Amino acid sequence: MPTEQITIATTRGYDLAGALEMPTGLVRGAAVFAHCFTCTKQSKAAVEVTRALARQGIATLRFDFTGLGGSGGDFGRAGFASDIEDLVASADHLCTRFGGPILMIGHSLGGAAVLAAADMIGHDRIAGVATIGAPSDVPHVLGNINGDLAAIERDGQGKVTIGGRAFHLSREFLDKTRAIDLPEVVGRLRLPILIAHSPTDQIVGIENASALYEAARHPKSFISLGEADHLLTRADDAHFIADIIAAWGARYLPMKADWPHPENGVVVCTGHGKFGTEVHTPSHRFVADEPRGHGGDDTGPTPYDLLNAALGTCTAMTMKMYADRKGLPFEGARVAVTHERDHGRDCDHCEEDDAKVQALHREITLLGDGLTAEQRDRLIEIADKCPVHRTLEGSLHIHTTRSE
Repeated sequence: MPTEQITIATTRGYDLAGALEMPTGLVRGAAVFAHCFTCTKQSKAAVEVTRALARQGIATLRFDFTGLGGSGGDFGRAGFASDIEDLVASADHLCTRFGGPILMIGHSLGGAAVLAAADMIGHDRIAGVATIGAPSDVPHVLGNINGDLAAIERDGQGKVTIGGRAFHLSREFLDKTRAIDLPEVVGRLRLPILIAHSPTDQIVGIENASALYEAARHPKSFISLGEADHLLTRADDAHFIADIIAAWGARYLPMKADWPHPENGVVVCTGHGKFGTEVHTPSHRFVADEPRGHGGDDTGPTPYDLLNAALGTCTAMTMKMYADRKGLPFEGARVAVTHERDHGRDCDHCEEDDAKVQALHREITLLGDGLTAEQRDRLIEIADKCPVHRTLEGSLHIHTTRSE
């Protein structure tokens, strides 16, 4: 997916660094993703979830909280309240650009932050909230800090390590982190909520998910992450929850009524990135693109893939229809189609010797042992009679008009 590097202004005089994952095609809505404690927008969960949502047509922002990654400010003085302020600023940015309502998704402490921020932002601008491994007891996160917290409270600040990294924390950080009753906040929300958690999470126990789920109102959903660890370090776990959240989120950001759905034919709309387009048929939509090696984002089949597929699918359908009508013991076919741009030199039916003729090469494998040799030959003959084959080899004209 195309990725935009953006900055988000805060009311505290510094900017947050963000990466906005854009759909290749049209935008159906927007979402913001909050990363885990001391992580950054480049964490595996942040990248996987935001890109999965973009594939569903949802522009999704991941950003660095105050003092982390590329964002300004002092992490040691920020605390949980600052995380909420960062999310409010990010949600404002998305609502201004794309309109609301938006989805809010958070991982670990970021999950707690999106729940608290949704309560502040307002239900009219939030379509739903999803959490991954979120704590119900926000001060629980202080247990992951290696350092003398009592000394910080006494002296006002001190050095600590979190996840092997050194930080300076202030008394203000501790106070802001402790001053939240998350289950009480969740109980006030009147929003769709998805809670995902691993029963084997060794950092934030599964009882946290139970407390959040019990406090939440319907519509609420729970997804078990099986044997996943807290940080979703296994690619399969990150892919799984990313696709689940994308499918869940699409329910609350429905297709826009003004998107093109032709009565016949297709409508192709330019999208984001260099080559991305979105194809609409009367009942389907999908993305076409170019490979990365050709400057695209590789988010969908290429135009020539679609051309090859048109011939291949029509061939398979035509043979199946004939076999069913004749009662043949046909168990299916595998049709491989490739495109050759310059077929002139070995073309044996060109009018001019130097003509540049293109060709489609089709290889058909008939499946099943019950067909006789005669039946196989007849099915190959039928393949040449498929409608797309006839169109491509017929006298085809393309007429272009401009619509005002």
